[in-house]
Amino acid sequence: MREMRVNQEIFMSDYGQDETGEGMFNHSFAKGLKVLFAFRGEHSSMSLSEVARALGMTISSAQRTLYTLEKLNLIRKSARSRKYSLTLRALELGHNYIASNPLIQAADPFLAELSNITGETVNLTEPMDTEMVYVSRVVAPKFIPIHMPLGSRIPMYCTASGRAYLSTLDDDEVRAILEASSLRRHTQWTETDPDNLLALIQDVRRTGIAHNKEELFLGDMTIGAPIVGRHGKPVAAVHIVAPTSRWTLEQARARLGPPLLDCVRGITNAVRSIV
Repeated sequence: MREMRVNQEIFMSDYGQDETGEGMFNHSFAKGLKVLFAFRGEHSSMSLSEVARALGMTISSAQRTLYTLEKLNLIRKSARSRKYSLTLRALELGHNYIASNPLIQAADPFLAELSNITGETVNLTEPMDTEMVYVSRVVAPKFIPIHMPLGSRIPMYCTASGRAYLSTLDDDEVRAILEASSLRRHTQWTETDPDNLLALIQDVRRTGIAHNKEELFLGDMTIGAPIVGRHGKPVAAVHIVAPTSRWTLEQARARLGPPLLDCVRGITNAVRSIV
């Protein structure tokens, strides 16, 4: 349950305090959201007692919250296992975000063109806390070893999209994000030393292209570049999946790098007036 406890701490640090001092914070609403966010990963299906234990709630409080969410058709209870899980209705909020996001709408034609030019899968990610979130992708017909559906989250420190985004921040901001990250080794190639990571990110500032070679998943390699909105603020990153079965890092940077940078420039020009 360690992952769940960490998620609870993150959620409560972001949403669990009334910082206005005016009593406007709705704790009951926040509690319902906390329960909804709890259904993820290995905890996609949980019993009443599991929800209460994972989120530090009393049984009665968890029961009332689950009952309300069930009546709103956001979760359902299995008659066989007696466990709760999300319903399709819960997807509506994420869909509304994607469908109404001007960045995604502006980027999609450029992503499709980049995938067509390179023959590889192309992704758009946006930052959230110390991670990047997949918000759009164009899947190429060629095999890719890892499937990352929309909404998937990946660490900034060991991914091309994350390092691309971090390259647009100053060193103090980068260090703060690295300090807040769980710098763990996902594979034998994962770089976790903060000084080495900072050096990699500084190199991205020089070349404009970030890379990740089997640091998150074996067989998976990506190159990425940042999208900067108006006022010079980073808003997202684009990365191309270049599996090690088809590409060396040198080949990927040389052949996929130029069209990647063209794509990012096109998106940047398109979104600077709106984000």
